Amino acid sequence: MSVNFRIIPTIGLVYVRYDGHANMTDTLQAFSAYAQHPDFQPGQKQFVDLSALSGWDEDYLELMKAQAKKAEAFTGNNAETLIIYFAPSDIGKKLARLALRSWEPFPSVVPILQENEREALAILGLPQSSLDQLLSTAE
Repeated sequence: MSVNFRIIPTIGLVYVRYDGHANMTDTLQAFSAYAQHPDFQPGQKQFVDLSALSGWDEDYLELMKAQAKKAEAFTGNNAETLIIYFAPSDIGKKLARLALRSWEPFPSVVPILQENEREALAILGLPQSSLDQLLSTAE
């Protein structure tokens, strides 16, 4: 699967990582598993790591459908959701920009594109300076 997630309940964060070529089928499967996970909570901060993305299927219609499904879960209980798209590469930035535009109709979802790992973590209010540090301390 091209996408995996990890919930870190102690800090209310979901870490999502895309590897290789992403497709919407994998994205929807991963999101469905996340939404059914016992640690799922509306309003959890999201860190979407696109640093290892090499491409995606460019199915814009399916991307919009996927975002609509996510919006249902993210906005439950009048929650607000902060999503950081960490995208240091051009392909990651392209996908992140599309995702940012897709969130425009949903004011309770706040998406941010960030190219710098340390700054992305700081926006989330996390003291760690790298993803490796974050993920190793959250085990």
